[in-house]
Amino acid sequence: MKKRTCQILALLLILSAIPGANRAASREPVRARNGIVATVSEIASRVGVDILRRGGNAIDAAAAVALALAVTWPSAGNLGGGGFMMIRRADGSAEVIDYRERAPLAASRDMYLDREGNVIKDASTIGYRAAGVPGTVAGVALALKRHGKLRWADVVEPARRLAAEGFTISYPLARSLQGSSRLLAKFPDSNRIFLRDGKFFEEGERLVQPELAATLARIKLNGPREFYEGKTARLIAADMKMNGGLITERDLKEYEPTVRKPLTGNYRSYEILTMPPPSSGGAALIEMLNMLEHYKLAEMGHNSSESLHLMIEAMRRAFADRAEFLGDADFVKVPVEGLISKKYADDLVRTINPDRATPSSEVKAGNPTGYEPQETTHFTIVDREGNVVSNTYTLNGGYGSGATARGTGVLLNNEMDDFTSKPGVPNAYGLLQSENNAIAPRKRPLSAMTPTIVLKDGKLFFAAGSPGGPTIINTVLQIIINVIDFGMNIQQAIDAPRIHHQWMPDQIQWEPLGFSLDTKRALEKRGHIFRERPGYIGDAHAVMIDPKKGIRLGASDPRLGGAAVGY
Repeated sequence: MKKRTCQILALLLILSAIPGANRAASREPVRARNGIVATVSEIASRVGVDILRRGGNAIDAAAAVALALAVTWPSAGNLGGGGFMMIRRADGSAEVIDYRERAPLAASRDMYLDREGNVIKDASTIGYRAAGVPGTVAGVALALKRHGKLRWADVVEPARRLAAEGFTISYPLARSLQGSSRLLAKFPDSNRIFLRDGKFFEEGERLVQPELAATLARIKLNGPREFYEGKTARLIAADMKMNGGLITERDLKEYEPTVRKPLTGNYRSYEILTMPPPSSGGAALIEMLNMLEHYKLAEMGHNSSESLHLMIEAMRRAFADRAEFLGDADFVKVPVEGLISKKYADDLVRTINPDRATPSSEVKAGNPTGYEPQETTHFTIVDREGNVVSNTYTLNGGYGSGATARGTGVLLNNEMDDFTSKPGVPNAYGLLQSENNAIAPRKRPLSAMTPTIVLKDGKLFFAAGSPGGPTIINTVLQIIINVIDFGMNIQQAIDAPRIHHQWMPDQIQWEPLGFSLDTKRALEKRGHIFRERPGYIGDAHAVMIDPKKGIRLGASDPRLGGAAVGY
């Protein structure tokens, strides 16, 4: 076994040194004349296409897909979490449905600290006290009410049927469930539903979720507020009380999503529509694009040491600003206009040495106020009319807090870890965050989710997003650069190897076989530090419009086996 492992490692090293070995052939995007649904689950993608075939628009399909993924992709698809839905109508109007979770009324700034003021291990990530008030059901219902064509019951039914009748487990899902068994086994309902009390599901078996089906049946019959004011709410609140959680019936009853305006920027004459706070993703994305616009990346070559060096330096500076300034703009002042200012990017670029890495210890947050005017999953959908939805939602960690609310089949999020438990102490993703993101009742935790839409000459060009915690922002950044600077089609842009740097810790995350040894060594000579082991980054899903023919192009990430389906 040891000899075999050594042979494999040797082969990987040889391949990584071969020119072009990190440029694996990419399949063509899915092509369709009418509409495309791109998600991590082929079953959910087909649910969305069926809604489009029945006369629904992209928003109807998005609601159905979001609910279906709660059944077929339980590590991130959810009823017990939250997220952001970016909508652009065919008439050019655009808005964001912010259905991010909120801190319960009983939450407090230091709730995860012990008597000595130290962060309590796992307190913000595992179990009932880690959960924020869920927003998914309210969020998709609001989107449907404002922009949909079909009835609520029509978009709930496919998910209810999948939960009641079951679906065939894929290899990625079987592997995911087994990989999370230590977490899920801590909670009786999660252990019973997802692990069969230790008799792990295998690829090809059927997963039936009767409690979740009953919950979906209730919200189908009684409407989305049933989740917040009916039997489901009472079941969640009772289980919370029994297990030391903070969410009450009042928390659920008072939850409402928020409608926001997208952040807008531009990059090499393309218009970027992306996420405002409480997501940090949009501001960081535009800040990085503004810096990179100063350089002729296309002439440097895709993933060359020169272009990667500049991307890493831009990432380093944007994430330093993220740590200092970002939070829920409903609670704290966030200098968004300064962060996305072209003039601010001019200042940051002057601090970048084209030949040497800047140690993160020497990179501090900038002064954007000087320019101020006084696992997760993603799916993307475009319909026949040109309406587009880019939606990212999550339980935060894979399977969230690990707890399933008794009698509901609903996995609960662990989004409270996205708050600052203690300034200067990293969260589960290694992110440092400031007092701006401190816990407060009803406050939304800072997010990295970055559903984004790119326009060309005022028309939809492509839309994309990804899960992956803080890596989301840099995944979307690299997709945009791959398309605009390096001329890739949307599938190539998603398939291409990725990197990630988040200021602290001062290290580069990288993908297996992503870069030649020469490129890696050249970056190390510049002073960059690589994480010891590589790992895959993100799981992007996107749609694009062929500007000449109007054909819809769909692309799903091969990293988790997703599927784009068109009609």
